[in-house]
Amino acid sequence: MTQSEDDWLQIKKEQALAFGKPVPSGFVVRQGSTAMREGSPNKKRDRPERDRLVEQGILVPDGNPALFRFSVDHVFNSQSRAAGVVIDGNSNGSHWQPATMSLPTQVETRGRFTRREIEEAMDAFDRYKKNGKESEIFRHFGDPRDYWVRSSRNRDNRVYPTKPIVGFILNKTELNGGWGQKSDAAARLHNAGFIIVGEDDAPVAPPEKYDHLIRDADRIRLCALNYFIEPAREQGEAEVSIRASDLATAMGLQDAFPNICQALGGKIFQQLAQVPPPTHTGPNPSSSTIFTYTLATQAEAQSMTDETTPSPRSATNLILYGPPGTGKTYRTAWEAVRLCLGEQRAAELKGNDKRDALMAEYRRLVSEGLIEFTTFHQSISYEEFVEGLRPSTGDDVAEGPEDVTTSTGGFRLKPHDGVFKRISERARLDRADSGSSARLDRSARVFKVALGRRQVEDDRIRHGLDHGLIHVGWGGDIDWSAERFDDFNEIFSEWRAKKDADATGHDGNIVVTYSFRADMQVGDYVVVSDGRDRIQAVGRVSGEYFYDSEATYHPHRRQVEWLWRDDTGTERSRFYPNGFRRHSVYKLNQSIIDWDALEAIVFGNMTPNASRSARDHVLIIDEINRANISKVFGELITLLEPDKRLGMENEIRLVLPYSKKPFGVPANLHIIGTMNTADRSIALLDTALRRRFTFRELMPDPTVLSTNIEGINLRALLTTINDRIEYLFDREHQIGHAYFTGCKTRSAIADVMRYKVIPLLAEYFYEDWSKVAVVLGETGKGEARFIASEPLKRPDGMAEDDFSGERLRWRVKDQFDFSEFEV
Repeated sequence: MTQSEDDWLQIKKEQALAFGKPVPSGFVVRQGSTAMREGSPNKKRDRPERDRLVEQGILVPDGNPALFRFSVDHVFNSQSRAAGVVIDGNSNGSHWQPATMSLPTQVETRGRFTRREIEEAMDAFDRYKKNGKESEIFRHFGDPRDYWVRSSRNRDNRVYPTKPIVGFILNKTELNGGWGQKSDAAARLHNAGFIIVGEDDAPVAPPEKYDHLIRDADRIRLCALNYFIEPAREQGEAEVSIRASDLATAMGLQDAFPNICQALGGKIFQQLAQVPPPTHTGPNPSSSTIFTYTLATQAEAQSMTDETTPSPRSATNLILYGPPGTGKTYRTAWEAVRLCLGEQRAAELKGNDKRDALMAEYRRLVSEGLIEFTTFHQSISYEEFVEGLRPSTGDDVAEGPEDVTTSTGGFRLKPHDGVFKRISERARLDRADSGSSARLDRSARVFKVALGRRQVEDDRIRHGLDHGLIHVGWGGDIDWSAERFDDFNEIFSEWRAKKDADATGHDGNIVVTYSFRADMQVGDYVVVSDGRDRIQAVGRVSGEYFYDSEATYHPHRRQVEWLWRDDTGTERSRFYPNGFRRHSVYKLNQSIIDWDALEAIVFGNMTPNASRSARDHVLIIDEINRANISKVFGELITLLEPDKRLGMENEIRLVLPYSKKPFGVPANLHIIGTMNTADRSIALLDTALRRRFTFRELMPDPTVLSTNIEGINLRALLTTINDRIEYLFDREHQIGHAYFTGCKTRSAIADVMRYKVIPLLAEYFYEDWSKVAVVLGETGKGEARFIASEPLKRPDGMAEDDFSGERLRWRVKDQFDFSEFEV
């Protein structure tokens, strides 16, 4: 024992190791102890107690996927219950034995606080103020100066100082009270969905400079849950209504009704609060919009949460290394399929007799974009792997209407995504259910549309928004429905023939008509502008162009499905940096659209993480050690760590240097690398990469080879050759069994020896054929087996002592002698 504390007991069962001891209030388990995720299936489990600890953040995922870890010291009401949680099974407490191992170091690892423990801390503070109870914690805190928190329950005084409340939960008497760090009192309570207020109960706006504070829709949902849904559920009410203006006032939000309404009406809030889709009053969104939810009981809601909450993802970073021919490529395919499909499905594809089935499944996953393969080489760079600038010409460079009959002669540099960024974004945006509305289709284009002039044609704008229409007046009274008007030149010719013989390709009637009639496609998105700097609707084009001859204005029309609408509008700069142009219809520059921000406008979801249903993706990097890792990964090397992935405890996002957009690596992206140790020593691999990857060695396995192929003991052949290589060189330059696995005949073995093994040995020994001869068993006595030598005659005129030793000419024999390895 290295700790000074006495009387500690321990449980060491399978991979779990926990420490505990009796205390006056029960039995305490020490922070840092681990508990089994899955105990023996034939034992009774205390799952409700364990699930409650997971919900409260007391039990958190451990780095070992088979374990939970205690994030704080936790007091159980009995020694047996503590043991039952640790082993995930029935226990009378006898599993606890005197500790013989070092106690875990106590560190602060708490996750987000729950509403229950915050309110219980407020109850304790009330008891302390009334009769002095719980003074061992609260007496250490003086009068608050800056930060208070509002209770979510009806109390005589709903305002509490933040530091004592957090101190009670963490059993700490010293901590910071503000926002500066994620662990500070106000920041913890804010991130738990509680409202930080002044002493007068007026909401205090969180500082904008701190990225660790939750904001926008995420915070709206948590506050609505804590201050409206859960209090009503506690009172046993069958339903609860939330008015947008009431929630805005409670949180101190202004001009946020669109965000509030989208957050309250979205699927994410329904899952969080465990409620069915609400009903709502009109107009929506508006300050007067009321959302009404049908409530389940707390027990029912908890049951639904237990059933629907998946275990946290754990990203895999794996490097398979070994000599050439040890099956790294085949093992990589199996690991990739396992990560995508799960252990059970992959187990059905394991084995030499299942190779064809495995590779068929592997190719299917590649075709679906779930697996990506790349090979590193000495000249690969960050610009190829992550993102870089490439020359681009034509329509994708410019923004707005242009004369499409002419081509631009210049070019611009445009950010281009590399393989790593592409698969990271594909994994982050993946939807297992293609019908889900949680993502926009990022392969579609986005068009800016103006439905009329502000304050002059408001009725026309409102008509389009109310009836699912976009409409333009450009194009005159010509019906452009004919199929031939798919082509710009046909529109151009028709307009000149019927309306203006002198018109150029820049005429608005031609350019706007082409954009609206032909360039815009069903499935593209439109944003309805409200001046240069605001939008008031986002929709998806659902119908082809049609001409309405009965229309009193703007006869050129399309049907649109509105995804979001707010008559007060929102800032264009939230998703698009450039000010809108005056043209009625034009395609936005797709390369500078912030799709995450546009989704936040449409769905009220500000989180850039992969959805819970997103499928696992795998990036395979062959020959990973052949590249300059620092040059290829750059600043993103840190983002590979599992706990730095999006949605994880220590999530990190960086702004990429070329696109200037934030980027993070999703937790559902796994990386598998291969490394040929004969090509480059493992010791030379970048240290930063070695810290972030698990290394698994694959060495030659002669046992997979036959002992009799037309009289040759192939297993003995490989074993003998590798023993000699290891003696003369090292273990990392052995010959892999994969060179011979396809050999079914004697001639096939001879071909492998002639065209693969012997040239590889010559490379290993730098053309020192005497060592190659030793490996192949050439003793110099009797007939040569694989390579023969003969003395070279000294050239005339050259002194005998100019060269020391005999000079030999080596040649590979036409026929090999395998007698040393005969069965």
